Order: sequence, then structure tokens, then C-alpha cells
Amino acid sequence: MGLPVFILSLNALRCFRLVLQCEGCQPTQPRRDTLDAMLLIENQPLAPLTTFGIGGLARWFVEAVSEAEIEEAVGWAAERGIDLFVLGGGSNLLISDAGFNGLVLKIALPGIDWIDSAGQSKTLRAGAGISWDDCVNRAIAANCAGVECLAGIPGTVGGTPVQNVGAYGQEVSTVIENVRAFDRRERGFVALSTAECKFSYRRSRFNTTDRNRFIVTRVDYRLTRDGAPTIGYADIERALAAAHPSGSEPTLEEVAAAVRCVRQGKGMLLVDGDPDCRSAGSFFKNPVITEEVLRSVEARSAAAPPRFTAGADNADRVKIPAAWLIEHAGFAKGFALGAAGISSKHTLALINRGGATASDILALAERISDTVAEKFGVGLEMEPERVGF
Repeated sequence: MGLPVFILSLNALRCFRLVLQCEGCQPTQPRRDTLDAMLLIENQPLAPLTTFGIGGLARWFVEAVSEAEIEEAVGWAAERGIDLFVLGGGSNLLISDAGFNGLVLKIALPGIDWIDSAGQSKTLRAGAGISWDDCVNRAIAANCAGVECLAGIPGTVGGTPVQNVGAYGQEVSTVIENVRAFDRRERGFVALSTAECKFSYRRSRFNTTDRNRFIVTRVDYRLTRDGAPTIGYADIERALAAAHPSGSEPTLEEVAAAVRCVRQGKGMLLVDGDPDCRSAGSFFKNPVITEEVLRSVEARSAAAPPRFTAGADNADRVKIPAAWLIEHAGFAKGFALGAAGISSKHTLALINRGGATASDILALAERISDTVAEKFGVGLEMEPERVGF
């Protein structure tokens, strides 16, 4: 039997093409009424679109390469009462084994360029579908500081303000000047300033108070021309010292290279063939706790955990490594629970050892978090977004 194909006319200018997937059959050529059309697929496997390699099917799936297509897809889902999930690079994500019973909208908006230069600053504008690491490389090539410690982080530009991506002493919130997004509630595009994004540690209004309201389409990053690199973590200092024993001042490129080296050593850099890369990156957020809780943790352990500042919004609190808590709770690198496991390089990354399901990953995560809470009285918060649960 031939594969059924339907044309969904949404307006006079654009149409969706619907292709029903089935094993062993080829789609017939759909009729195209316009030159500007999006391919809408039913029962799209989502596991290959995530770094975890885990997840069921999307009931509907479409990839948008323009703001007009985003608006069209949102309208299509709203008119039919269908749930919508926005997919970026799939790097900070755990999709349920049942998949997502709605429309998955993959953001693939292109475009990256310098748009402004004034004094010591330069503004880099990037479409939400651009690889974040490509954005970092563009900044470094122009000798602009502000994101060099965020090298090697997987994902796309659109995800950076949502999660307030940060690592090794830098957060994107310190360089984001403007976020353009589609407001699903008001059905229009808006420009949000840094203050309006309400950034805090690994949080923003996009993943807290206004979760699912905005779809990021573009981000402007205000960077420092000829600025000095940020070197605030011992891991990075050691990597730099090993590469440059002379002690000369490192360049932005050298710091980014050191960051990538450290990330690779922890299994946090996507490398083909590395089984430790089948993860969602850091699975738990570093806890931000009071001094009183910190003293309790110290009393329950033979050693004091490392401590770091928790940012201006948490001046009366400290941040401690989730990896330290996990290790001191008895979970070593390489620990396995069926098909799910802990990376052999870093205890903060949970991995798909091969054939793991979302349920397998959550079972391991719950075992770890329950043990940490029992031993130290500190709750661990999962970092990846969970979809379809």
C-alpha cells in the first residue's frame, strides 16, 4: 500500500507537508502548492536528536528555519489543541520512553554576524539554531572575551539564555545584551533585555516563571574587545600550566583549548566513539546552600567540600560541587545500574551504557539523590529538562 500524504493548508502563502513514516515503505512525492513549505512528519524518532540517545517518538515533528515558520507551527498546534515542545541541540534533555504526544518544533534558525562595535565592546548576533561552540569560536577569532570558558558546551544558541549556560567562572547572562523570542501567549515577537530575562544560577524566566511561554529565535552577546580571559578554576590553571610552563599570559584561544581539554577529560566534550559522551552533560546542579547546611555537611564527612561563591543573588550562600557529594556518598566513576551508569571520567554525568531507557536513567538518578540526601541532608536537583513524563 502506498504511503498516504496530505496537504494541510494553513494560509494562502504556506502549507505543511505531512509524511507518515512506516518501516519499509517509501513516501510518495507530495504536491507542493508553494515554494515556502515545511515538512511535517508523524512518529519521528527523537532519540537520535539527543546526546543521550534516549527517547520515544514525537507524534508530530517539524523543523523551522525562519521566524515565520515558528509562528506558523505554533499556530498549527494551537488551532488543534496539540501540546508543543521546542527542541534545540538536544544536549540538556531526557525524553521519556513514551515520547512526546504533541508537536516537536526543532529550531534551526541560521545566521551569525557582528552587528555593533563601540569602544571596548562588540556585539555578536546569532540565530537560535547556530551551534553554541561555533558562536564561541567566532568570538575568539575576533579576540573578544566573555565566553571563552564556555567552549565545548554542546547545544545551540537558543538554549543558552534558557539555562543561563555557565562553566568555569563564566555565565552567558553576563554577556547577553538582548534576546529575541516569540511570545506564545501574546502571539508576537519581543525583544527582552538582560534584566527582563531574570537570570540566576542555571535559571531564567524561560525555564521558571514563564516556562513554555517564549521561543528564543536570536541572541545578541556583548563581548569585550581584546579582553583578558577568565581563569578562575584550578582545573583550567593546571591545564594551562601544563601547556605553557613558561608562565606567559594565555590567550583567549589557549584558555578555550584548555577548557575543551578539561571537558574531554571529564567526558563532557562530544567526541565520536567515546561512550561517556552518551549523556546530557551534568545531570545534577551544584547545590547552593547556607553556611549552616555547609557546616552540617562537613560534620557528616571526613573532609570539607570545596566551596564557591553562589553569585550576587545568593550572597549569603555558597555553592558546593554535586560531584563531591556523589563521590562521598559512595558512587564512584564507572558505577553501573543496568544499562545506565556514571561516566568513567566524571561522577556528575550519567550515561547511556547502551540500550538504556529513560526509566533506567531516572532509576539511577533517584538512587544517587536519595543516598546523598540521606548521608548529607542535601537535595540534588536534576539539570536536564524532562519531556513527555
